[in-house]
Amino acid sequence: MNDDLALNQPGESLRHRSEAIQNAHPIATIVLRLFGEHSQERAWRRGAEGERAVAERLRSLGSSWRVLHGVPVGSGATDIDHLVIGPGGVFSLNTKNHLGGRVKVTSKAVYVNGSYQPYLAKSRGEGKRATKLLSTALRRHTPVQSVIVVLASDFTVQAQPDDVPVIGRNRIAKWLSAQPAVLTAEDVERIYAVARRREVWVPTGPEG
Repeated sequence: MNDDLALNQPGESLRHRSEAIQNAHPIATIVLRLFGEHSQERAWRRGAEGERAVAERLRSLGSSWRVLHGVPVGSGATDIDHLVIGPGGVFSLNTKNHLGGRVKVTSKAVYVNGSYQPYLAKSRGEGKRATKLLSTALRRHTPVQSVIVVLASDFTVQAQPDDVPVIGRNRIAKWLSAQPAVLTAEDVERIYAVARRREVWVPTGPEG
């Protein structure tokens, strides 16, 4: 467990969970994989793969941006896949790996293979909590914009939701770079210096 979150690797926590199941149930894991069955191990493994793929895209952002991976939120298992800080602001990226599937986005919802998914509400809540924790630590209002990053074989955006953009993996770095500048270089470094500290996100008081 790193107190300096800058040491975290993308997808690390999900990879550990996947490996724990593999180690505990090696034969069952192999059988489920052979038959292509959905399982918790598969979900965590694919989640980790998605986070690593998005992290690879974020490396192209350039020196004016800072990125943290696997930022814990509270004392449970919840975390922010990628916290991105740059001239365009602070962004909480929630990665969804649906390679091989179809994702459709409307102004009100996200559908995977035709089924509604509560991604917008969850990402909205993640952004609000991140805003509260980061603002408290910095002692100034610091909004965190929630963003859903999608990996899918068929990705269609009929209309973007008003408050939670849904962006394809291949476009995320370009989209972030295109956001209007709201932070100076000094702002970025100050926020990053605070955001990389675990105690900011896992308080010892009621928030934790």
